[in-house]
Amino acid sequence: MSWLAAIATLLIAGGACSDADLATGDGMSSGGGEDAFATARTECVDAINAFRATEGLPPLTRWSDGESCADTQGLADSAASASHANFGDCGEWAQNTCGDRRSTGAIINDCLQSMWDEGPGEPFSEHGHYLNMSSTDYTEVACAFVELADGSIWASQNFR
Repeated sequence: MSWLAAIATLLIAGGACSDADLATGDGMSSGGGEDAFATARTECVDAINAFRATEGLPPLTRWSDGESCADTQGLADSAASASHANFGDCGEWAQNTCGDRRSTGAIINDCLQSMWDEGPGEPFSEHGHYLNMSSTDYTEVACAFVELADGSIWASQNFR
């Protein structure tokens, strides 16, 4: 299935979230069978928890069951070139997005760090990524990764 067909399927299905909806050919990686991003997902959760630990906050649990749906959101966001275009479709209560990066390392080391560096503080419009990452209202995080045919990677962190 081409990436356009995958996105059309997602839009027609109203954002239904399953690995079957994600394109796995044409240079795209997603969940499906063996997860090409399994290590990055773990590293993402570990990085968020390391940031949280600097403030004495409890660690978040990896929300593995939410990863496939979050990947679907990332695919749709990348196609629209718009972060958070499908926010809430996976039952998350907060979401951070790192768009158009060249590696998972750039996401985990650079993007997550820049989000954490927004805080602490208010208002949400200026510190929202940090507030999502540091909130004690959430106990789980799903880290999503989607690689496009051009090699760019989109990632989301869904919190609940």
